[in-house]
Amino acid sequence: MRVAAGDTAAMLAQLREAVLFDEGALAVLPVPGDTEPAADDLVAGFVPAEVALVVETSGSTDAPKRVMLSGSALRASAHATEQWFGGQRGQWLLALPATYIAGAQVLVRSILAGTAPVVLPQGGFTPEAFVAAARTLDPDHPWFTSLVPVQLARLVEAAEHDRSVGTALGSFDRILLGGQAAPAGLVKRARALGAHVHRTYGSSETAGGCVYDGHPLPRVGVRVVDGEVQLSGPTLASGYLDDPERTAAAFTVDADGTRWYRTGDLGELVPDVAADAGTPAGAPRFPDLLRITGRADDVIISGGVKVALGEVERAVRSVAGFEAAVVLPVADPEWGDRPAVVVERTDAAASAPPTEPVGTGTGAAPAHPALAALAAATDAAGLPPAGRPVRLVALDRMPLLASGKPDRRALAALIGREATS
Repeated sequence: MRVAAGDTAAMLAQLREAVLFDEGALAVLPVPGDTEPAADDLVAGFVPAEVALVVETSGSTDAPKRVMLSGSALRASAHATEQWFGGQRGQWLLALPATYIAGAQVLVRSILAGTAPVVLPQGGFTPEAFVAAARTLDPDHPWFTSLVPVQLARLVEAAEHDRSVGTALGSFDRILLGGQAAPAGLVKRARALGAHVHRTYGSSETAGGCVYDGHPLPRVGVRVVDGEVQLSGPTLASGYLDDPERTAAAFTVDADGTRWYRTGDLGELVPDVAADAGTPAGAPRFPDLLRITGRADDVIISGGVKVALGEVERAVRSVAGFEAAVVLPVADPEWGDRPAVVVERTDAAASAPPTEPVGTGTGAAPAHPALAALAAATDAAGLPPAGRPVRLVALDRMPLLASGKPDRRALAALIGREATS
């Protein structure tokens, strides 16, 4: 049944029934708002009995999908997080919309822990609201929350001139950070304020984050096949609602019966040579760390050279003022696709014109100082000359989805218009 995500009491009540009973309860489909939505009998007819939650993805680069999660998958994810926390059960602060898996899982973990979540008012995250909500948490319980990078960045920046924000951040026993890659240096700055931050990796298809600080949670399998990251374990989704073709493309089964989710992300397993400073003592560890390098669908061919835009974006974000920049392809008549950078106008990028093209040859010298700095960063990262950005677009405000992620489809349309104007 459809449930208004803004009506937390209704969400908790319906999720409790759906999560605790594998069959017999109606699956929950959270929708934006706080008023009771109309029923959708057509949708309900396609939901298998074991499904507890249906999450509609944000669709930042693709058409939205409705991901079906069983009660057992949600419980497995919550219990794995509890193990990562050393068996701690605490009180959660809900700072994300419950229409997204990270927000819904805050409610699921609260149900299983037997604690009442504190709900941050939706409709605009502010450090002041975060501090006020934190002050209402029960001091007799450990405190947990889930944030996206844009939220943590606002808190870290506010803490530089407001001690109460830094105090609130440091008061949480664990902060899960996911949804997208964190800008360079953000986690380090947060930890310097006393925040116990864990980078998480996962998606709706894995019932939320299932890899913390590069390590898979208990019973989660990780492998890299032809450069693509694949995940297995009890947290996997049942598939996509009324979309068997998409389900078959995203999930595969080995000869031994192991089911894997094909993430579409590029990555690698690298030796764990040093323990992450934020990893809890006694947390499960894996011989290797998972490192995400980009998306399989963001590899472009430029002058016959393969360029992973995720790697370009990582290098670009190491430049001051470009920590939250987005890298997208722009068509070039001679070289094919080339990298373009979209950035929200900051002091470091303030001198950039609204659109600044440069020479199209791989050895062409950037005409703008900011582009020269970005070229130097990609060179230092070991990327080929074809990976140097050739266009810079500075916006007054980055278009974001409700989840806090950049709206890459809107940005791609903007880049396309600029390239043809």
